[in-house]
Amino acid sequence: MNDTRWDNRAANRRARLERAATLTRGKAVAPEQVTALLEAVIEAGDRVCLEGNNQKQADFLARCLVQADVKRVHHLHMVQSVLALPEHLDLFELGIASRVDFSFSGPQGVRLARLVREGRIEIGAIHTYLELFGRYFIDLTPRVSLIAAMSADAAGNLYTGPNTEDTPAIVEATAFRNGIVVAQVNELVDRVPRVDIPADWVDFVVPSPQPHYIEPLFTRDPAQITEIQILMAMMVIKGIYAKYGVQRLNHGIGFDTAAIELLLPTYASSLGLKGKICNHWAMNPHPTIIPAIESGFVETIHSFGSELGMEAYTAARPDIFFTGPDGSMRSNRAFCQAAGHYACDLFIGSTLQIDLQGNSSTATLDRITGFGGAPNMGSDARGRRHVSATWLRAGREAETQSGIPRGRKLVVQIIETYHGRMQPAFVERLDAWKMMDQGELSLPPIMIYGDDVSHIVTEEGIANLLRCHTEEDRAEAIRGVAGYTPVGLGRSRAAVENLRDRGIIRRPEDLGIDKRQATRDLLAARSIKDLVRWSDGLYDPPARFRNW
Repeated sequence: MNDTRWDNRAANRRARLERAATLTRGKAVAPEQVTALLEAVIEAGDRVCLEGNNQKQADFLARCLVQADVKRVHHLHMVQSVLALPEHLDLFELGIASRVDFSFSGPQGVRLARLVREGRIEIGAIHTYLELFGRYFIDLTPRVSLIAAMSADAAGNLYTGPNTEDTPAIVEATAFRNGIVVAQVNELVDRVPRVDIPADWVDFVVPSPQPHYIEPLFTRDPAQITEIQILMAMMVIKGIYAKYGVQRLNHGIGFDTAAIELLLPTYASSLGLKGKICNHWAMNPHPTIIPAIESGFVETIHSFGSELGMEAYTAARPDIFFTGPDGSMRSNRAFCQAAGHYACDLFIGSTLQIDLQGNSSTATLDRITGFGGAPNMGSDARGRRHVSATWLRAGREAETQSGIPRGRKLVVQIIETYHGRMQPAFVERLDAWKMMDQGELSLPPIMIYGDDVSHIVTEEGIANLLRCHTEEDRAEAIRGVAGYTPVGLGRSRAAVENLRDRGIIRRPEDLGIDKRQATRDLLAARSIKDLVRWSDGLYDPPARFRNW
């Protein structure tokens, strides 16, 4: 007879809740009791998810966890998509946490690299968002999750508002494996505007002394867009979007992609492309997409998260954005990542380093920024089975000798040949290889593999890697757009001209683009104030972006 006990996790959950019982009134916990609550429900060695997203942060819970008694709470294994706040790394310096699995580190990238070198942090893996969410349901299920929402009612139903982001994936994985869910909320209300997370999945609700922090990550001031970025945007629109008829796409973060968005109502319209390109998006509500929406280019946008100041605008455009009955937008990072991977025909984003095979990474020797969603957005979805004209055309260009027709996702890397402090973007060998050795990693932290990249765009032109069927052609095509970097200076003039004759490398003049037209006059909006005007005053930019 099998005498195995099958409810150990449930019994342990009950014990944790009993330890916390004297600290609560129903599900509500007073702010001054939160550190004691965390000490009661977290055990040494636990796997803990502290909601750190691209934008929304459970910052009050982070500050409370940092204050925990290290004799009681230690050797935690943190699993969270983004290391964004100083407290996220304070946990390791204090000895409260020792291991982390994450996706992106953003502003903490330099500090993270230092702590790894000092042996203060053990990195399990740098994941894509979808990969990490998937592991929440397999082998990285959180024992305790600390999340953030806008409001809660007395029962514990949560309203996340526009910035839902990672919350559903975190909570579902935790709640249905007998874990503990603690939510900080901006306010307690009699009735939430809509139920985004049901009360049955939430154990404790904490009214935070201040609203949770949201980073305006996707706001780019048009005033900072350069003429080089405008030229590259023109090449992308005419040489890629128009050529392939790209209608379903994802834009990464940056001034390069912001320039493309602001050229849709002007340059793309002048080419007769309205209604033919850029109809359906997987993208946060970038303020720089407002003119394209108002000009009738955009039909739908599903978002990973929201953007500060865009709340009223998205609520006023329900035909474009996914909104709830309360009128506010609903975001969901897991669903939007899936849409970007399988339902989009093109991803375009930037990076820090590209090698001669087209591999790219944002992990350098002095900064571990991680990858976020780029490896999912920027990879050919080999499980895809539905077709589109764009997907099929790219597949024809990339055809191999297998004899089986296949489509292909367009994965574009747009980057100037030199970036900040005159660091070359093109290198013979990625820093990721040295990082693998220094960090004792099993693999070099490559963001997008070269065999997934279809095009590289620089100020020199476009390299179409789909049509490079030999390693030599690929390397020379990359050198051919690498400018005056050491990699670019190693080019063979004859080989590059041959590639240009074959249409693999295309300069602006080959596309019929007059460089003299690449001026800021082409931008549909040239300032944040212009974006406010385009929105009829609905866009309310954060104070730091206001200069009027």
